[in-house]
Amino acid sequence: MTDATPSGSTPESPASPDYDDMTRDIADVPAVEVITTVAVHLLSAAAVNLGLDKPDSEHKDLDEARKLITALAGLVTASATEISSFHAAPLRDGLKSLQLAFREASLVQDEPGQGPGEKFTGPVYA
Repeated sequence: MTDATPSGSTPESPASPDYDDMTRDIADVPAVEVITTVAVHLLSAAAVNLGLDKPDSEHKDLDEARKLITALAGLVTASATEISSFHAAPLRDGLKSLQLAFREASLVQDEPGQGPGEKFTGPVYA
């Protein structure tokens, strides 16, 4: 009698995740939590790419920061009415701080309304 399971593998091994459980787990997470978690990841990644993680950061990449800030602005703007002011206000504050930090870090200044994410938020002023 032969076993159809590959050697060293069992049906419940960590190498074979239970997709039904994973799907059920993600379905239990409220949308506001998913949206704010993604926004915080975008905020953090943009901050690192702006070199805000530490003095003399070797990770500074303004092109990458621009993309991340624009994505964050789109997410925050599109979801603001869905996640309530309680959640949206701190995200907007963080976004504005990143937009201002980007303007400060740039050697060539964008015209007002042309900075990262400003097509979604409008011009950002200090």
